[in-house]
Amino acid sequence: MPNEPKRPTHLHTHTFHGLAPGPKLLVIGAVHGNEVCGAKAITQLLQDLDSGALAIERGTVTFVPVTNPLAFQLKQRTGDRNLNRNMAPSAIPQDFEDRIANVLCPLLDAHDVLLDLHSFHTGGAPFVMIGPQNNCGTLEPFSQAEAEMQLALCTGAPRIVEGWLDTYARGVLRRAAAPAPVGAARAQTLVTNPNYGVGTTEYMRSRGGYGVTLECGQHDDPQGVQVARQAILQTLALLGMVSQPMEASPAEREILRLVDVTDREHAGDSFTREWRSFDAVKAGELIGVRHSGEEVKAPHDGFVVFPNPRAEPGQEWFYMALQRH
Repeated sequence: MPNEPKRPTHLHTHTFHGLAPGPKLLVIGAVHGNEVCGAKAITQLLQDLDSGALAIERGTVTFVPVTNPLAFQLKQRTGDRNLNRNMAPSAIPQDFEDRIANVLCPLLDAHDVLLDLHSFHTGGAPFVMIGPQNNCGTLEPFSQAEAEMQLALCTGAPRIVEGWLDTYARGVLRRAAAPAPVGAARAQTLVTNPNYGVGTTEYMRSRGGYGVTLECGQHDDPQGVQVARQAILQTLALLGMVSQPMEASPAEREILRLVDVTDREHAGDSFTREWRSFDAVKAGELIGVRHSGEEVKAPHDGFVVFPNPRAEPGQEWFYMALQRH
């Protein structure tokens, strides 16, 4: 099309090297193009660094305000696909996100710690997502759970959520067993790939680092930028990269574990109400109705997480979580 905007051709990064040795931190925003609070917060902090209001004294920090420039340009969640799934280098890239991953993965390899800034569709308070406990298993072996928990706590989010990758693994098995949607060969290949569910933080852990995903609030919440900004400053302080001391963070934290994901199967599937992340539900409570008329009910007491009324068919519609005791 003659008036179609030119697709982005590069990834813009900003790196600051302190003159004393220290950790290597990567801070990224807009992995999903309609989640802009991180990009705005990073842009503000870049101005503070350029003006001298903030100074990196130790270690190295790299900022990527817009991690998916195509999705950002389109003002939507994805470009050709979801960048935060199937995160891995590609010898033969198939789409824009594969090409971004070929630049982003080496960037993740070169850093020790990751802070990934996101927002979500529906209302609810900010929360931070962490990886597994230390383990030697095959799905997501990990040895830095304590450092990752300290990073999660310093973001100030009142709620911590775990259990991402094993929940995804169950979803992949279920999708692989289901009939493929008509005309969705590429999408079906992605969502049934064992690597589906591996995003920025999962990739970071697989390379020996650690990181968290901070969900700063609803997409359009003006407070989301401040949540992201404060989390970046607190992370820099935690890692000793700036001279500013850490501020006190909330003493009370709720820890939840994701246990299941339900996909939207048809564009006619609809929720029974405007769910917000972490709305409590009782076993058997009606959450949505399929296009076929089938009722989708809560399998147990718990919480609805990431409800997405506009999910594409075959994509995640909502998650269920339980409180960790």
